[in-house]
Amino acid sequence: MIDFDESEINRLRTLKDGYRDRLLHDTLPFWLRYGVDHQHGGIMTCLDQNGAIVDTDKGVWQQARFAWLMGELYNHVEPRGDWLELAVNTAAFISSCAFDPDDGRMWFQLTQDGRPLRKRRYAFSESFAAIAYGELAKATGDASYREQAIDCFSSFIKQMSSPRDPAPKWTDVRPTRGLGFPMITLNTAQELRESIGWSDASIWIDQSIETIRKYHLNTDLQCVLETVSPEGKLIDHLDGRVLNPGHAIEGAWFILWEALYRRDRDLVGLGCQMLDWMWQKGWDDEYGGILYFVDARGGPVSEYWHDMKFWWPQNETIIATLLAYILTGESRYLEWHTKIYDWAHQLFPDPKSGEWFGYLHRDGRLSTPVKGTLWKGPFHLPRMQLVCWKLIERYERNGFQPLMT
Repeated sequence: MIDFDESEINRLRTLKDGYRDRLLHDTLPFWLRYGVDHQHGGIMTCLDQNGAIVDTDKGVWQQARFAWLMGELYNHVEPRGDWLELAVNTAAFISSCAFDPDDGRMWFQLTQDGRPLRKRRYAFSESFAAIAYGELAKATGDASYREQAIDCFSSFIKQMSSPRDPAPKWTDVRPTRGLGFPMITLNTAQELRESIGWSDASIWIDQSIETIRKYHLNTDLQCVLETVSPEGKLIDHLDGRVLNPGHAIEGAWFILWEALYRRDRDLVGLGCQMLDWMWQKGWDDEYGGILYFVDARGGPVSEYWHDMKFWWPQNETIIATLLAYILTGESRYLEWHTKIYDWAHQLFPDPKSGEWFGYLHRDGRLSTPVKGTLWKGPFHLPRMQLVCWKLIERYERNGFQPLMT
């Protein structure tokens, strides 16, 4: 048993209430008030500080993520009919507009009324569509959503494993493997296991975790490499040395989530190792917050936005540090959680119009007042608020004792 003083317990309870209230009374109302497209379906995410639409184009990632969020809230918070209706209507927009009939692949960007604008070489639209359909299958009991979820996941795996794009971005002189594919495969399979009870999920979860462990953890440099050679070696060039701390920390909490599900201490160790290394690489000791890119050897980074503070790495680090603490009881993770929470909540939330700004300069000054883009929508922030709310709730039910003891 671990003894806590009353102030720590009170802070955790305050955090729990804050995560819940900001999700339900700030973040979600902002998007439902300003983003929902009642004419064509789906959501428009290119919004300014006050919710005014600055561009009507729709990112398919954000359509799928919004449908997932509304289904997730319906399934795990409250079975509200308006939430389910938004999930169903957004999924209908995706089903009717987001798939290319010529090759079955999903588009990346659409016009407001659903006409296609462009694709990407990668297939993450399919992965996000899979989790959206999964939540709808759980919410409605409609078997067709289950089939769509599995089909989208299968398409995601096939395209990412054997890309068919006729114009590859790189030659085959310096082949690579990236962290994004196994990381998103891991989380998508976890979501489908929970939503539709998919029996094949464990196969993909095991394979993804082993890929991350085998190829992307570098003990010599004590980091999680974003891009490696096919054998898992450092590619000692600018692109090969660049680290994305927030991305690796997101992968760390996916692994810690699996550790909690399986009660697996080895996975706790793996996830915490990834978090430890990338906190040390990514935390900005001078100004606070998680940097966007750093060099594995501590050298200069070529990307000009490398030292900016984007919203989503802070979101993912808030989840990871809280989950590591709740699993292990180690005080440093609570200290890290407090540091990232306090820093982020001082600078990103907009007390005037709600939600978070997305992009700050390194010193915390606002870079742009936009609240949403094709990349920023109702996903990372509300997911953080929901996951942390429910984690502390579960921790409280366990008597504020580590969940792996």
